[in-house]
Amino acid sequence: MIEILLVLVIIIGSVILHELSHGLVAYWLGDRTAKDAGRLSLNPIKHIDPYMSILVPVILFLLKAPVFGGAKPVPVNHSNLKWREWGMALVAIAGPLTNFLLAFIFFLIGHFSGLLYGSGGEVAEFFISEAILINLGFMIFNLIPIPPLDGSRVLYAISPDGVRNVLAGIEQYGVFLVYILILLFGEVFSHLMVNGMQGILDFFYLIVGH
Repeated sequence: MIEILLVLVIIIGSVILHELSHGLVAYWLGDRTAKDAGRLSLNPIKHIDPYMSILVPVILFLLKAPVFGGAKPVPVNHSNLKWREWGMALVAIAGPLTNFLLAFIFFLIGHFSGLLYGSGGEVAEFFISEAILINLGFMIFNLIPIPPLDGSRVLYAISPDGVRNVLAGIEQYGVFLVYILILLFGEVFSHLMVNGMQGILDFFYLIVGH
């Protein structure tokens, strides 16, 4: 039970900061939509989606699969943004980048304090380890280039009109497409996520010379 509670704390904190970063970057680039909607807030109620923020990640954790999820999308009016498509790409990448930074911060705390290696007990090691892995999972999942995930906004900015038209055409069905792909190719998807997370962890260890 304590493990599920800790995982929920990590998940909720991570998705709040992920969505808040979207809203802040949009605000800095000239769009007040998220601010006017009250989304520039640390209040969990403003951001949490019961299904994607809680149910899906917890089920994945219980199944010992890579944990990923999401929250209520922050509203953004791209026509208000500086640099339009590129501005939207910056707004989008802010979320995964936030999760990457959170994972790295938790890694540094865990590494230099010894908590990552059990010096603070099993609960502390579990919390640090899961904070790293969950944030890496969120980052990789959200970088999938299928609308409405963040990776699609970056792909849109760098793509020719033909690809942009395809992305726009599947926007309203994107979430279902992601679910279908995961259901059909769950094992492959899980394998790719695990490899991606391990590669980033190896990079972290390389940085600290471990």
